[in-house]
Amino acid sequence: MIILAVDFGDARTGLACCDRSELLASPAGVISETDFEVCIQKTAEAAREHRAEQIVVGYPKNMNGTIGERAEKCALFAEKLRTLAGIETVLWDERCTTVSAHRYLNQTNTRGKNRKAVVDALEATIILESYLAYRKNTAI
Repeated sequence: MIILAVDFGDARTGLACCDRSELLASPAGVISETDFEVCIQKTAEAAREHRAEQIVVGYPKNMNGTIGERAEKCALFAEKLRTLAGIETVLWDERCTTVSAHRYLNQTNTRGKNRKAVVDALEATIILESYLAYRKNTAI
């Protein structure tokens, strides 16, 4: 199944997509948009372009597992995206993806504008890899 992962942000939203066999998760771009509704529309368009059969939206729970304001906004984003795209949309715990992405970029010595351009798509890729591992280990 082709799955699109989304790391929703107020200014930039990262995208990642996997192949039909769910083996390879790859960055699929960044949507630079500050308007909430327009970002949802652009994300739904990206899902159609990639022929996604499912969308996974990062769900930034607090470290103690509680749901904060940011997670609530991501849940609303996912709900509206599900309605607009017309395909299953899943929330996926994304705690620590930002830290992991920045560690990777530090290891590859990616700095400045290059870093800003790829970090959101990399975060979406990490979300998707985690979700794919879950699917594989639970045989969904």
